[in-house]
Amino acid sequence: MTTDRIWTAALAVIGDEILSGRTQDKNVSQIALWLNLQGIRLREVRIVPDVEQEIVDCVNALRGRYDYLFTTGGIGPTHDDITVDAIAKALGVDVVIHPEASAMLHAYYESRGGLTEARLRMARVPDGAELIPNRMSGAPGIRHGNIFIMAGVPHITAGMLDALTGTPAMMKIGCQIGSYPFFREGKVGSNFVIRSVDQAQLDQCAAALVAELAKLGRESVVGGI
Repeated sequence: MTTDRIWTAALAVIGDEILSGRTQDKNVSQIALWLNLQGIRLREVRIVPDVEQEIVDCVNALRGRYDYLFTTGGIGPTHDDITVDAIAKALGVDVVIHPEASAMLHAYYESRGGLTEARLRMARVPDGAELIPNRMSGAPGIRHGNIFIMAGVPHITAGMLDALTGTPAMMKIGCQIGSYPFFREGKVGSNFVIRSVDQAQLDQCAAALVAELAKLGRESVVGGI
């Protein structure tokens, strides 16, 4: 039975509109569920205003504490979209125009009024970053090491998460087992939930668990009780 360590993540939700109540955040639940499917546990969520130093402090507090840090919000074309600048400052790197992001935006906006200076802001990344594809609006997400910088709009975030699914950056081979004891209708038992991003390891782990329970004289019911 595989017993790898638990991989963890934190999420920083960035935006004054979340803190004011004008916008209801929907990204926490969808990112938590998606991470769970990748075999990664979301351990902490912080909501941060559009204040550079507060974003810097949050990023520096979380990026070393967890295996992954996700951020949502603040990567659009307006002057108050400062997430890229703040994360670059936290990392101690410059902000640069990513050539591939610039090309994507040129192609996307060619029939939509052209690539303005404001729209080109969405090609800015912390130096050394990679891109996260975005099929929804052309502007890509950004990855720098273990930091994943994503849009605040939930359906765009969902598309970025879909693009990350199964990539080497997120693939953590191994199984995690949760046990949930119960007593009902006079029966005592436990449901076991096995999580893995690899089907072969999942099947192997499940078979090993059933075999070990059989040695203890315990009958297993596929699908739980």
